[in-house]
Amino acid sequence: MNRRDFLHTGAAGLALSAAGSHIAEAADKPKRVGLIGTGWYGKADLLRLIQVSPVEVVSLCDVDRNMLAGAAEIVAERQASHKTPRTYSDYRKMLAEKDLDLVLIATPDHWHALPMIAAVEAGADVYVQKPISIDVSEGKAMVAAARKHGRVVQVGTQRRSTPHLIEARDRIIKEGKLGKIGHVEIYCYYHMRARGNPPDVAPPENLDYEMWTGPAPMRPYNPIVHPRGWRAFNEYSNGIVGDMCVHMLDMVRWILGLGWPKRVSSIGGILVDKASKANIPDTQTASFDFGDLSVVWQHRTWGESADPKYPWGATIYGDKGTLKLSVNGYDFIPMGGGKPVHVDVKMELEEYPVDKTEKDLERHVAPAIRGHMRDLLAAIATRGKPVADIEEGHISTASCILANLALGLGRTLTWDSQHGRIVGDDEANALLTRPYRAPWVHPANG
Repeated sequence: MNRRDFLHTGAAGLALSAAGSHIAEAADKPKRVGLIGTGWYGKADLLRLIQVSPVEVVSLCDVDRNMLAGAAEIVAERQASHKTPRTYSDYRKMLAEKDLDLVLIATPDHWHALPMIAAVEAGADVYVQKPISIDVSEGKAMVAAARKHGRVVQVGTQRRSTPHLIEARDRIIKEGKLGKIGHVEIYCYYHMRARGNPPDVAPPENLDYEMWTGPAPMRPYNPIVHPRGWRAFNEYSNGIVGDMCVHMLDMVRWILGLGWPKRVSSIGGILVDKASKANIPDTQTASFDFGDLSVVWQHRTWGESADPKYPWGATIYGDKGTLKLSVNGYDFIPMGGGKPVHVDVKMELEEYPVDKTEKDLERHVAPAIRGHMRDLLAAIATRGKPVADIEEGHISTASCILANLALGLGRTLTWDSQHGRIVGDDEANALLTRPYRAPWVHPANG
C-alpha cells in the first residue's frame, strides 16, 4: 500500500467511524413522541411505550381539554424527564412543529386516516389504532402514504404481539398438531353495545364537538357518544365488527398466513335491543371465504356466550384437533384422546407493578401492547416492516368494512384484491369511499 492509498483508506475509515458514531448517537437519543387522542387507549398505548423505551413525550393533542390536561399530568409523572408535554387542540398545529420521531394515534375511528397521513408527511413513524379507517379508500390511501414517505407504521392489532398467542402459533400451528385446517370461528359475546336512549343535549363546554366530528356526518350531540361510547354509532365507527372482529380476523390471518378473503357475506341487524339510541347491529354473522378455508364471525350483545371461558376469541378446527384462542389464554384439544394443552396469559404485574393500579388498564393486554411497541421500535431501527404493518391492518380493516357493506346491501361481495374493487357491483364500489363533511377532504380525492 503506497502513501496515497494509505491516506485515502485512512480518511475513509475515519469517515465511516464518524458516521457510525453519529448513527449510534442517533439510535441512543430518546425518540420524541406525540399522541393524538388522549383517551382510554391512547394513554394505555403511550404509557406502555414509556415502559419499554426511554422516549420523550413532547406533544399531546385532544379536542377535549379536560382529557388533555389529565393526560399531560400522568405523562409528566411517568416519563423519566418528568417534563410536561406541550398540548394542542388541533393535530395539524402539533405536526407543523415537525419535531416528532413517532406519533401515536388513538382517536375515534373516523379520525384515523387524516392524522396518520399528515404524520408520515411530517416525517414521523406512526402507531395507529385499529380499525385503521372508516372506509376502504381511506385505508388504501394510508398504505400509499406510508410507502411514499418511507415511514414505519404499526397498527394496534396487538394479538400479533401477544406472548401466549405467539406460543400457540409456534407450538400448535407450526408443528402441525391441528392437521388440515378447514374452518375457523371467531366471535364476541360481550354486552358492549350502548343501551338506553337519552335525549340529545348541548356538547359539554370542555369538548370542541365541531372538531371532534371532523369529516364524519354531523349529528346532534348525545351523552352516549363521549367518551368511549362513539363506537355505538355508524357515523364514527364500523361497529362491533370494526372494533372486535378486526382483532380476531387479523389474529387468524397472521397465525394461518392468510391474505385477502375472496368473498364476504353477512347477515344480522338490530334484532333484540331496538329501543337503544345506538344504530350499530346488536347481532351479526359474517363469512370470510379464503378459498379452501372459511372464517365465520358472530357477535351478539345479548344472551349467553357459547363458551363462558371464551366470550371473545377464535376456534380453529383441524382434522387432528381444535385450538381455542383468546386474550386470556389458549386451549389445544387433540382428537383421539391425546393430552390437551392449556395456557393462561402472563400479565407481568410483578415486572411492571404500576400496571396494578393504573386506571382502566386492561392488565391482561398490557404485555401484548409492550410487545407491540418493542416490535415497532425494532422495525424503526432497521426501517423494516413491523408485525402489524399498515398493509396488514388495511387488509383486516377493509375485510370487516366489506362485511358491513354486504350486510347493508344484502348480498355476497366478491373482492378483487389486485385492483381493490368489488367484482361486478357498481353500487357496492360506490360505497368504498364515504363522503366527507366539508371542509374536510377525503384522501382519495385530495
